Amino acid sequence: MSSRRDFIKAGAAVSLLAGSAGRASADVPTHLWQGHDFGSGPRPSTRLNQGPFGIDQDEGWYTILNTTAARGPVPNFGMGLVGYTWEENGPALAARDGRQTLEDAVERMASLALADVLYIRCDWRDVQSQPGRLDKNPVWAATFDAARRHGKRVGFRIQLSSPEIQPAHLSIPDYLLGKVPTVTVERKAGKPGPKRVEPRSDHPEFQKAFRDLNGLLAAEFDGNPLVEFVDLMMFGFWGEGHVSDYASPFPDYLTAERTFVDMTRVQLETWKKTPLAVNTQPDISGVGNHQVHDDAVRAGAWLRSDSIILDEPIQIEELANRPPWLAVIMEDGYHRHYRTDTPNYKTDAAGVDVIENTVLHTLDLGGNYWSLWTEAEGVARYDAARPRVFADLRQRIGYRVRPSWIWQRKRYGTAELVIAFANDGVAGVPGILHVSVAAPDGRWSVAGGLDAGHPYAGRLRQASFVLPQGQEGQEVRLKAEIESFGVRRPVRWACAQPVNADGSLSVTLKAAGDANWRKGV
Repeated sequence: MSSRRDFIKAGAAVSLLAGSAGRASADVPTHLWQGHDFGSGPRPSTRLNQGPFGIDQDEGWYTILNTTAARGPVPNFGMGLVGYTWEENGPALAARDGRQTLEDAVERMASLALADVLYIRCDWRDVQSQPGRLDKNPVWAATFDAARRHGKRVGFRIQLSSPEIQPAHLSIPDYLLGKVPTVTVERKAGKPGPKRVEPRSDHPEFQKAFRDLNGLLAAEFDGNPLVEFVDLMMFGFWGEGHVSDYASPFPDYLTAERTFVDMTRVQLETWKKTPLAVNTQPDISGVGNHQVHDDAVRAGAWLRSDSIILDEPIQIEELANRPPWLAVIMEDGYHRHYRTDTPNYKTDAAGVDVIENTVLHTLDLGGNYWSLWTEAEGVARYDAARPRVFADLRQRIGYRVRPSWIWQRKRYGTAELVIAFANDGVAGVPGILHVSVAAPDGRWSVAGGLDAGHPYAGRLRQASFVLPQGQEGQEVRLKAEIESFGVRRPVRWACAQPVNADGSLSVTLKAAGDANWRKGV
C-alpha cells in the first residue's frame, strides 16, 4: 500500500506538533470501532466506473449470464485455515518428545487438505544468533519447502518475549545479553507465581538490534510470493502487547508508549509489500496499545486475536467492525489438540460441541482465517468424526466473490458489460479486487479496480467495462486478482458454474443482430 509510508511520515509530523504543544502522550482513547473514521483505505490505481447505471444511458441491453454461489472451499489469498508448524512451545507434540522428526511433523501438517497456510511462531533467538545475519531454526526451511511442494502459503510471528522458555532462556538472542538491561517482574497484587524476566526494549542496543532484525527479515520475506502475512512483533508475552498480570518492565507509561509506538512504526515503514497483522489485545499492561492499533489500522495492517470465546467485549467489537478491506486472523488455544476424550470436551443440548462452538464463532465476526495449531493428526481425527464443522466453516469464511449478474449494453457505438459482483462470504475483500475482461488470446484487455473492500460481505458491487469495437458474439475471459500493498495475486471466482484452470470465467457476448435486445427507453 503506497499510503503506508505516507502515513508514517504524517504520524511523525503529528507527534512533533503534539510535543511542541506540550502534550507528552499520543495515546488514542477507547472508542467504538463501529462508525469510526479510519480513512478511506487503499485506492485502485485505475478505478472502475461503479455506477449508477441508469436505463437512460443505454441503447439496448441483455442479461447474458448469471452465476450462483459455489459449494465447498474456494481457496484464495487473504483467507483460509492456518496449520502451525511451530508455536510458542515448539512443533507438534510428537516432535517435541522424539516420536517424530521435525520434518515429518511439518510434512504431516502441510499434507493436511484443510490447511491453506503454514504458520511459524518462534522466538527472536530462533532466527538470529549474531548481528547482521539471520540464523533460522530448521523449521523455517522445512516449512517453506513443504509450502512449495503442497501449494500452501506461509505466515509467521517473531516473539520478542515469551514466558514459555524461561528461566532457561530469554527470547532475545544471547548476543544481546549484557548489552540490553533486563527487569525481573512479578505478578500484581501479590499473586503467587514464578517471576519473569523482560528485556528493556527502550534501551538503545535493543532498538538498534530490532531495526537490524526487521531489515533482515524484510529483505528475505517482504514480497515473497509464498508469504501471506507477518504478525507485528509486539511488546510482551508471545508478542501480543501485554505481560499478562505481571508488572510492566518500563519505568513509566510514557516511556512504554513511546517505545511500543516507535517499534510499530519501524515495522509499518519497513514492510512495504506484505500485510502485517496487529493483535487487538487491550492495553492491560499500560503500554499504548490503543495508539498502536490506530497506527496499524490506518496503515492497512490486518487484525488478529488469540482467544475467540474468552475475548473481551471490546476486542469482538473491534474485530467485527474493522474497516472492511482488512482481514482478521483468529485462533483459540484452549482446544488446540482437537481432542474429544478430555473432561473439557462437552456437547450442548443442540448437539454442538465446544470445539465446533469455538470454530464457528469465527464467522460471527467476519473472520478470514481460522488456526488449526500444530496437531495434524488430531485435526484429521476430529474432522473425520465431525466433518460438518470444518465444512460449514470453509463454506463461508473470508470472502467468496463471483460475477452474479452480467449485462451487455450497447453504448458509445460498442459493447459495454455491467457486472454485479456478489460476495457470499462473511468478510470484505482484504484489499482491492482488480477485474479484467479480456480476449482469450490476450490481444486486448479492459481492467480496473473496485473500491477497497468491495464487494462487502453479503453485498453486491457493480462495475462497468467498455469493450473495444467489434467484440459482439465473441468469447471473453473475466478474471480477478486481489491487490494488496501493490502486489496482485490471482483470485478464483467462487461460483458453482465451471471456471477455467486459472480461475477465470468464460463469457460469450450477445451478437449485435440478435432480436432479443431490450430497450431501456
